[in-house]
Amino acid sequence: MASQILPLELIDKCIGSRIWVVMKTEREFTGTLLGFDDFVNMVLEDVTEYEITPEGRKSTKLGQTLLNGNNICILVPGSSGPEDV
Repeated sequence: MASQILPLELIDKCIGSRIWVVMKTEREFTGTLLGFDDFVNMVLEDVTEYEITPEGRKSTKLGQTLLNGNNICILVPGSSGPEDV
C-alpha cells in the first residue's frame, strides 16, 4: 500500500528550504520558507520576486515577505525559481 502525505504535511517538511511560489497574478517568488498557517499564508526570507511584463521578466530582491494564501497557485519545493526550468 502506498504511503499518504497530506498537503500541509508536505509544506511543513519544506520549512527551512528553498521554495518557488507561483501566484495567480503575473508574479512569482523564490525564498526560504520560514513558516505558514492553516490558510497557507507563507513567510519567506531571502526573497526574489519575479514579475512578468511585456518587456520580459523583471526580478527584485526582498528581505522577508508575507504571501497571502488566497493568491498562491503553485508551490515548487526545492526549486530556485524560473531559472531552474
